[in-house]
Amino acid sequence: MSYSSRPLSSNLRNPSVSLGGSQSTGQSPVLVARIAEKKAELANLKELQALSAGLSDQMQALADKLSTLSDGTEAVAAVLSNWHNVLRAINMASTKIPKPKEDEDANKKTEPELPLPQTLVRIPTQHAPAVISQANSAAIAD
Repeated sequence: MSYSSRPLSSNLRNPSVSLGGSQSTGQSPVLVARIAEKKAELANLKELQALSAGLSDQMQALADKLSTLSDGTEAVAAVLSNWHNVLRAINMASTKIPKPKEDEDANKKTEPELPLPQTLVRIPTQHAPAVISQANSAAIAD
């Protein structure tokens, strides 16, 4: 590979001459305007890139928050699914309230007191699978 020692044309050495100007002081006003336009476009693109990066960060933070919210929603759903069991236990305890006799009821009409439900007791967890399957079968039947 040998390089020839041909002289470069004058158009390649001074592009402003070949693009339509015989001004010897510099570039033509058209090129200056185009360069200014491209610089403004570059500045706008850099600003757009910075704004896009900020938006991307905000979207990632939002995705993280939505993931946390989703996990929290599942926990709330699990708690709410147990409320029917809690309310059923309270109802069963309330039905076991002893009914006062009629003659005692006449004396207590001056002092209205609401009877309290029976004390609820803890159920051992060894029976939990049977209770859960029974509740599921009852829910399916409904």
